[in-house]
Amino acid sequence: MLITEQDASAIGSGALPFVDAFYDIRHAYNATTGSFSISGYSGKLPVTIQNMPEQQTGGVYDAAAGSFTLINYAGEKVAGTVAIPGGLSSSIFISRDENYVYAANNSTHVISVVDRVTGGSYALNLPNVNGISVNPGGTIVLAFLANSDDIYSVVHLTTAQQTAAANNPHYQGAEDCEPQNLPQFCVFPVSTGTAKFDRPLKAVFSSDGSSAYVIDCGPECGGSTAGVTVIPITGSVLNQGSEGASGISLAATSFTAIPGGATNGLFSGNTLYIAGQQFQGGSPCSTTPGAPGSGVLMEGCLTVLNTPSNTIGGVYSISDGTHNKMVMGDESTLWIGAAQCQAGVRYQQVQAGVSGIQYGCLTMFNTSTNTVTVDAYKGDATGIAAVLGLNKIYSAEGGQVYIYNTSSMTELDNSNVSVTGTAVDVAYMDAATDSDNTTY
Repeated sequence: MLITEQDASAIGSGALPFVDAFYDIRHAYNATTGSFSISGYSGKLPVTIQNMPEQQTGGVYDAAAGSFTLINYAGEKVAGTVAIPGGLSSSIFISRDENYVYAANNSTHVISVVDRVTGGSYALNLPNVNGISVNPGGTIVLAFLANSDDIYSVVHLTTAQQTAAANNPHYQGAEDCEPQNLPQFCVFPVSTGTAKFDRPLKAVFSSDGSSAYVIDCGPECGGSTAGVTVIPITGSVLNQGSEGASGISLAATSFTAIPGGATNGLFSGNTLYIAGQQFQGGSPCSTTPGAPGSGVLMEGCLTVLNTPSNTIGGVYSISDGTHNKMVMGDESTLWIGAAQCQAGVRYQQVQAGVSGIQYGCLTMFNTSTNTVTVDAYKGDATGIAAVLGLNKIYSAEGGQVYIYNTSSMTELDNSNVSVTGTAVDVAYMDAATDSDNTTY
């Protein structure tokens, strides 16, 4: 299990310790002392891990230097560092073939692209860009803006298009093309088509890769209606002949309102689990949520959407807060992590003396029985990793590492995996698939 550990002191530095997730220890199974960490890592504020166990690689973003460090899992050492142009990133991805790195730089208002094949680095101008979503195949790169209903697509141009776009930053309606003298990449607006976007935050991709499901935050982000917008991905919308990002003619086709709110989503087969918040209505996670207003709190909800029929199978009360992490675990469990969970309805109920209420930031949802278990409050749940096959979950909550079993969410002994600094993210390096990590 790989952990991002921060030390924000003037003389301290960050580290990437890893522990044995079978025995839940930091030392060798046949020893009683010792510890292990990724050799060669020197970042000060490691934040997120993009876990790619299929490639035996991890990508760690350092919020102090604004750099992206690649970790060789087999060698347990740094494999290289990618410098990101444009400043600090709010969202960053590397393609599975490790050829391209894409980042949203919200302070400098650019999308950064690093082409590791040619060694080129580019910064595409896009005011208020705040998030990036990339599909597993690396052909779709979507960019999301803060407080906006617009979405943009990054496109790698063909040689012929580069010539046609020379000194024309708005080539074929692009927002920007760079470098302007002979553009390599452009960023194009995504059409609403026959649907709409309502404060879109990110996209999750169907299991067969045929569609992007955009998560529309709606009222939770100052919009009107939370929902899911579908963008088909077919050969006709891709820029034929280019490598990497290719979504040149993307258009939405449908919008489904999600009454429980939408800030994150995770596919399991044809079922899309959507986590979000709604303004408190007459009953927990009502299909007719309340309206925003003075003193109206938000409550966390999980919506189960059957995508073939486009029908909602249920809405369930979960931890409050902004839901940034979702991972499938053993024993038919879905784990959801949130930030600022103490600012919602559950905390208010505890303060009012209601018994039997937990207001922690980590939720376990049993997908077979549709039952919800909420953790006791430990702080923001910033990282979750499923140790598949061993019926356990590792989490980073409130800056520390915790372990739970998947049968009842009972806490396991974490005394041998706790860190001295601040734990922010966790990743299972020996996972079977790259899907054992959903936000990076």
